[in-house]
Amino acid sequence: MEKAINRQRILLDHLRPSSSSDHAHDSHLSASACSAGDSAAYQRNSVFGDDVVIVAAYRTALCKSKRGNFKDTFADDLLAPVLKAVIEKTNLNPSEIGDIVVGTVLAPGSQRASECRMASFYAGIPETVPVRTVNRQCSSGLQAVADVAAAIKAGFYDIGIGAGLESMTVNPMAWDGDVNPKVKIFEQAQNCLLPMGVTSENVAHRFSVTRKEQDEAAVDSHRKAAAATAAGKFRDEIIPVATKKPIVVSVDDGIRPNTTVADLGRLKAVFKKDGTTTAGNSSQVSDGAGAVLLMRRSVAMQKGLPILGVFRSFAAVGVDPAIMGVGPAAAIPAAVKLAGLELEDIDLFEINEAFASQFVYCRKKLGLDPEKINVNGGAMAIGHPLGATGARCVATLLHEMKRRGRDSRFGVISMCIGTGMGAAAVFERGDCVDGLCNAKKIDSQNLLSKDAK
Repeated sequence: MEKAINRQRILLDHLRPSSSSDHAHDSHLSASACSAGDSAAYQRNSVFGDDVVIVAAYRTALCKSKRGNFKDTFADDLLAPVLKAVIEKTNLNPSEIGDIVVGTVLAPGSQRASECRMASFYAGIPETVPVRTVNRQCSSGLQAVADVAAAIKAGFYDIGIGAGLESMTVNPMAWDGDVNPKVKIFEQAQNCLLPMGVTSENVAHRFSVTRKEQDEAAVDSHRKAAAATAAGKFRDEIIPVATKKPIVVSVDDGIRPNTTVADLGRLKAVFKKDGTTTAGNSSQVSDGAGAVLLMRRSVAMQKGLPILGVFRSFAAVGVDPAIMGVGPAAAIPAAVKLAGLELEDIDLFEINEAFASQFVYCRKKLGLDPEKINVNGGAMAIGHPLGATGARCVATLLHEMKRRGRDSRFGVISMCIGTGMGAAAVFERGDCVDGLCNAKKIDSQNLLSKDAK
């Protein structure tokens, strides 16, 4: 009983905004309190101003590699516009930025690090602001955001940018150099070298995901992305980019509004004879970039900046490399638990559609409502520039949550990761936090009774 009472006391204190000087616990338990969904374990930081918040999140359009609108655009010319946008649209003094972390995957590490530093200068960021890159394969953009959030939380700095960048035109997926012969005696190491499409076939075969289910998921992705584009839903998140052509690119160019299951059914499997993974039910190989501006809440409030979202938790997990696509099914529950929530508390999900097989499996495995997932389409329609996808998903999720208002409080971003991993993060809609405007009421006496049991 004492443990239950203490848990309720801490919960109520978390739900009450307080200054850094107010750490005293109130011994009084009120009759009712706000809770995130029905999860009494939801942890709101008692030092309210120390929340890590997102004040801006933007991306470029995503374009088909080698034949899309960015095929002649340098990678640094993709990153610079989104870095510039998060600064100019918030009227931030760029010298206040503590660090810029850029997720990127395919380019040679030292070259891409130099390109990112160059892009920061193009964006008007002074030489005093450092830049680094991070590579966790397909979750690199999300890892960059998580790294910045962690650094702010640790007190290393108060303002940072988590970004993502990939030009799959310039840097196609390929293995450079020899493979260590030792790999032959370690099955899991061998599986790290499997083509991603083969892992998709493994998921489909092992978990009985049919070709029809995969093609239906792909058609649904294109349908939703086309509808979102037509309705102008991406306008708030996409920063136009001028190219050499010269044209200004502001629309994703891989969306096929008229795609049908019958059309996709005529495509041949790419990775396995009599397989089910095709070019039509896989993510598109793309070029693009994104940037997310994070701050300590107290700093954002001092600057009078609107809060787009709150960073709540992040989790990265390992899974069998042979079925790497199952990663979100393991990472999402971990991140949600870290946030003190239940899956039922999540209003929207952005789950990267690396392949329809793994996307359908994860959705079914977690028992998620399809109406909550990728409501504006996903990577099969919009594209998957590996290092940029995480940042793109943050922009898409938070802008959609803002549009939905009270109907959308918590959102999750997740993706599978090559070599067998998954990553996920939980975000809270920014404008609902202070007033807890759509939080559910819980009866403290009933809560205490349940905990006592």
